[in-house]
Amino acid sequence: MAKTLIKRTQTGVRIESSLLKVLKGLAEYAEISLGDLIEGIVLHAFEGKAPFSAETQTVIEQLKAVYGCHLTAVDSHQLQESES
Repeated sequence: MAKTLIKRTQTGVRIESSLLKVLKGLAEYAEISLGDLIEGIVLHAFEGKAPFSAETQTVIEQLKAVYGCHLTAVDSHQLQESES
């Protein structure tokens, strides 16, 4: 398959701390950059496809436990930043 040439833009995205730790851990596990992981998740979501296999889902649950990430899809769009 031929590679698709793209242009990337550096961005400053704010994200919940434990969620970021899980994403970084998952990127390291998959041996890809955090940006590549996020792009892959978004591209799958845009097509209504699940981005992760059952095996990877297990790794995600382990990483969530290690980093104390208790967020779920139900929390989406309802997060409120603490004052501190």
